[in-house]
This record gives sequence, C-alpha cells and structure tokens, in this order.
Amino acid sequence: MTCSNCALTVHKYLEGKGARNVAVSVINGDVSFDLEDPSAPSSLAKGVRSLGYSVQPAGTVAEKKPFLSNHYQRFLFCLPFTAILLLHMIPALHHRAPFHLIMNPWVQLGLTLPVFIVGMRYFGRSAIKSLRNGVPNMNVLISIGAASAFLYSLIGALRHLGTDYLFFETSATIITLVFLGEHLEHLSVQSTQRALKALVKSQKVMATMIAFDDQHQEQYFPIENTQLKVGDLILIKTGEQVPVDCKILWGDVQVNEAIITGESLPVHKAKKDSLIGGSILEEGTTKAQVTAVGTDTILSNILTLVKQAQGEKPPVQQMADRISAIFVPVVLIIAVITLAANWIILGSFTPALMRSIAVMVIACPCAMGLATPAAIAVGLGRAARSGILFRNAKSLEIFKDIRQVVFDKTGTLTTGKFAIAGFTTSLDHAAFRRLVYSLEKYSTHPLAKSISAHWKDAGEIRWKSVEEIKGRGIVATDAEGHRYEAGSFAAAAHLTTDESHNIYVLRDNELLGTIDLQDEIRPEAQSVVDHLKARGIRTVLLSGDRLSKSKAIASALGIDEVVAEQTPAQKLETIAALTAQQPTVMVGDGINDAPALAKATVGISMSEATQVAVQSAQVVLMNSGLSKLPLALGLGRHTYITIRQNLFWAFFYNIIAIPVAALGFLTPTFGALVMGLSDVVLAANSVRLSFKKVL
Repeated sequence: MTCSNCALTVHKYLEGKGARNVAVSVINGDVSFDLEDPSAPSSLAKGVRSLGYSVQPAGTVAEKKPFLSNHYQRFLFCLPFTAILLLHMIPALHHRAPFHLIMNPWVQLGLTLPVFIVGMRYFGRSAIKSLRNGVPNMNVLISIGAASAFLYSLIGALRHLGTDYLFFETSATIITLVFLGEHLEHLSVQSTQRALKALVKSQKVMATMIAFDDQHQEQYFPIENTQLKVGDLILIKTGEQVPVDCKILWGDVQVNEAIITGESLPVHKAKKDSLIGGSILEEGTTKAQVTAVGTDTILSNILTLVKQAQGEKPPVQQMADRISAIFVPVVLIIAVITLAANWIILGSFTPALMRSIAVMVIACPCAMGLATPAAIAVGLGRAARSGILFRNAKSLEIFKDIRQVVFDKTGTLTTGKFAIAGFTTSLDHAAFRRLVYSLEKYSTHPLAKSISAHWKDAGEIRWKSVEEIKGRGIVATDAEGHRYEAGSFAAAAHLTTDESHNIYVLRDNELLGTIDLQDEIRPEAQSVVDHLKARGIRTVLLSGDRLSKSKAIASALGIDEVVAEQTPAQKLETIAALTAQQPTVMVGDGINDAPALAKATVGISMSEATQVAVQSAQVVLMNSGLSKLPLALGLGRHTYITIRQNLFWAFFYNIIAIPVAALGFLTPTFGALVMGLSDVVLAANSVRLSFKKVL
C-alpha cells in the first residue's frame, strides 16, 4: 500500500461485499474483518487482487519478486536515463560532443521512453484502478502530470516546434524522483515497525523437546517454541518458562501463573493438569504434551492486539480521512484552474501547463493519510516493547483527558511476595521464631520461603527426621521424639475452627501458634501514585478487602480516597459513578474486576496477556506491571501530540505548496522531490516517539 487511499479502497470494497468490523492498516498492509460466510475469503482475495494489490495470508513469507517490483529497483532503473537527460540543462555542455546530441528531441524521446513506460506501468495502472473503484489516489496526479509533460513534448517534437516545447526531462524526472520519494517513504514507514519486530523476536523462547530413538530411549534437544506442534512432548525444569500451552503427563510442580492470571501465589499442578504458555515453573520438573500453538499463544495474542490497534483510527483522524477522500478531485480542479488562469494572464500555454503540472505533482494526499497511522505505529510499537499493550487506538487519544485513576488492591498495588503481618504463640517469641524457621527452611512452598527469609537469624534446631507433605506442610521429629508440624489449616482443623491464619504450628498434636502473612506493597507503587498526584490526577483505591487493610495501604501510599469491601457488582456501580464525574482509568487484575475495567473510560489490566484481560480492558500492563502505568499515560498523551503535529504538517504543507506551485515559484521537477520528502518528514517526526521522553 502506498497511501491512505489504498487502505480506503480495500476498506470500501470489503464493506461492499458484506464484511464487518473491517480494519486496514496502511502501515503494514494487515487486513482483518468479520464475515458470516466462511467460504467467502478466497473470492474476496481475488477481488482485492483485481484492485491492484497482492494478497498474502497472515504468517506466510512473501515470495521473491522479479526485478522492477519495488520502488528502489524502479528508481535505480530510471536514474541513468534521467541523469543523462538533465545534462542538457548545463549550457556549457550544449556544443560539446557527444553532449550536444542530448539536444536532439528524438534522443530525448529515446531516453525518456523507458522511464515513461516503467512509470506508467506502475503509476498509470494504479491510477486507472483507483478511478475505476471510485477512490482516486495520489498516482492519478502523478500519472496526469508526467503524461502531460510527455505528450506535450512529443507533440513539440513531431511538429518541430523547437526546444521551448520539449519537456521530456520533466516527465522523466517526475517519475524518477517520485520513485525515490516512495522508496524513502517506505523506509521511513518501516522504521515505525521496528519496535514491534523487536518484540516479536524477543518473545521467542527455547523449549526442550522429547523424542525417542530406536531403543525407545528418551532423547532431548532444544527447539524454538514457534516450531512446536500440537502433540509434541516437552521437558520443563525448575525456573524455566512454559513455552506453549500444554498438559502435564508426569511430575508435580508449583507454577507461577502471574503473567497469565495476575495471581502471585504459585499453583500446584499434577498429572493431567494444564500449563499455560508464559507461566514459570517455580518448583519441580515435568514432562508435558503440547495442546495449543500459533494463534493461541501469548505471543500471538500480543501481536494480534497491537495489529488490531494499528488498524483502528482515533477520532482525531476522521477529519483528515474526509479531506483525503476528496483531495485528488479537488487538486485536479485546482490544476485546471491554474492552467486556465495562467494561460489567460501569461498569454502562453507552455508555462501555464508547467505550473499546472507542478500543482498536481507537489500535492500530497499521503501526508494526511499517514499522519495518524505512522504515529500510532510508533506509539504502539514502543508501548508493546515496553510491556504495554493497547487494545485500540482510541485509548491513546483518550489518555490526554484522564483526571482520575482507580486502583484495585490485591495483585495491583501489592506484589504477591509475602511479609509476616503478625503471629500468636504460647511460647517465648524467640523460641517460636527459632522453631518455625527450623521447620520452614526445609519447605519449598512460597509462604515457607517468605517466613524463613524473614526469620533466618533466629537460630536452628537439628531434627532427627524431617519431611514435607504436599498440600499439608512440614513434619519433623526431634531427638527426644517430639513431633512438630508447620502447615496449613488442614493440619490443625481438628484443634481449631479459626481458619483465618496462613500457618499453624503444632507440637505433639497441640497448637503452639499461628502466623499471618500479607502481600507487600509493590516497590513501584509509591512512585506511581506520586507521579499521578504531581500531574494533578486524583487517585482512588477500590477493593473487595476489609476496610482496615485497604485504609492502611492507601495511607501508606497517599491515595486520596478508599472504597472497600466491594463485590464485583458494587465495583461496577462505583466505577460508573466515578466515570460519570470525570474521565477515569481503572487498574485491576482483569478477572474479578472485568466488569469495572470494561465500564471505566480506560480499563488497564494487570493480568498480562489473558483473554479475560484482553476482552475487558483497553490496555494491558505486562512484565513489570504497575511501574509501566506512567509510561502508558505518557505514551498515550504524546502519541496524540505527535498525531496533531503530523496533521498540522500535512495540512500546512499542502496549503502552502499548492498555491506556490500555481504561482510559478516551483518547477514540476522540484515539486516531485519536495512531495516525496514531505512524507519522510512526517515519518521522521513519528519515529521520534521511539526515544522521546514522555514522562
């Protein structure tokens, strides 16, 4: 695709054939739509090809194309012929052999003809097809301009009217420089996709595949997760990332699914349980069978999310689209008026024609069409590379109006890394800490690890025997035969009905004490809240937890308001009321908070890359979680600023350039060069978003 009119042409064609929710990205050529008839895509692909575009199924590698199939090759082909033609503009060479031959009109025709044929083969065909489909594109202007200069010169040569009627070099130069401009524009637009391509590459992980030799012995070898197929066997060890969705065939493991579910507490998985791609094995080794690949993987969800957003248009682009749709006909009318007015005023057809051609060549509808997609591509690419996924482009623009941010508590403001909140015991406190540490140091459970890390200086008891019972806790026996146990409520259920504590400690079937743990506040939470308050954004804590705990968190962070002990339905009502007051962001885990996330002006999910998060929230924070919130807000605001800058440049360029050309201050040759560079300027301004400070 070369301009927004290309995307508009495809969009209108698909809608005319019954497609709905059509999204066409002029940046990367991706097209998506909904269609009731499953057999229709093949016929639609044929129809799109008839418009002049090639159709390539998603995920396939493009075949190598022949020479003169891209703008760079066309430019290289045309350049020698055009360079020789331009030599006649150097007066000192007019009478020097063999340069004086260039003054011969038939030599000029011979040099121009290859360039003209290549140019019309591309620009002319594209122009005719765009006119046939009712959406004239930029190539209509280029074709008419180059053809006018060529035909006028041909008539001058045939009628022997002299050098004042020869403008073969103008036709050749327009075609050559526009090919150069198109190539530079393509490079610039491709640079807006670098962040996304880097993300694709970084998301690939290695897996250990299991195969069997002739003796039915297991053999292990590394393989990229993208090469795995449903049914393949894989080995996953402690600390490794689950490469794709799979089902456990052997082994008991503790899995951290925080990247998928937002739940920090590791989950015990055994035979026949499912493992979700992207989760981490915190403990244990397993052999598993691949159950889903391709579009079901986290990587696929990320790419789908970003590409869908790239294909959307925020409200700010709507005016530009309306103008772009009628731009070419308006320019053609202006060109005709320019020709007529200058012919009357100057009394000569030749300069009037050159000015008319300059108007057509210098006009640039591409700038208006690329203003939004280029900025969005860079903004979304940087966001995705930073672990921020925007579900739609509209969210980028809305961020500029956000005045209020609502946080869920558990898993959003807290880490899932547990701290000791308190304990009760009938023993001396020092003796109790020593006993608990001596037991929990042998456990691999995350709660036990947290306790042993906090009380590692308490001293140690040497046991005669020690054993970890999965799902229950640690059991140990000392030299005197006393039996000690530290575990869940299941270990003490016969001694107490109070199941509100995390750890129960027993000696010889007697309850010695209990331990309470709580999530630690995320270390980045304070800086995030401070950043929001510094920007005048009001903060609210919305939680289903007890009021006392919620107030403690809010007080520690300096959050403005607390709404606690809320059910999901009540959260929805609260968010609806807050959103009615002013534009509001809701940050939650994307599961229990799904209704509230959907109701907020912008929902931001902490449940990275899950389907629930994708469907309920407009933005997904991955990897470092909450720390990315200021960057998400900043990127949204500065992407919108960049879009406005691009649109200003596009309108300013055309408003200034067209009258200047009409008044004769620009030649068609210079106009062709400036037109090509105008899109480069726009793309370069968009690329600044890749490294621009946005906080």
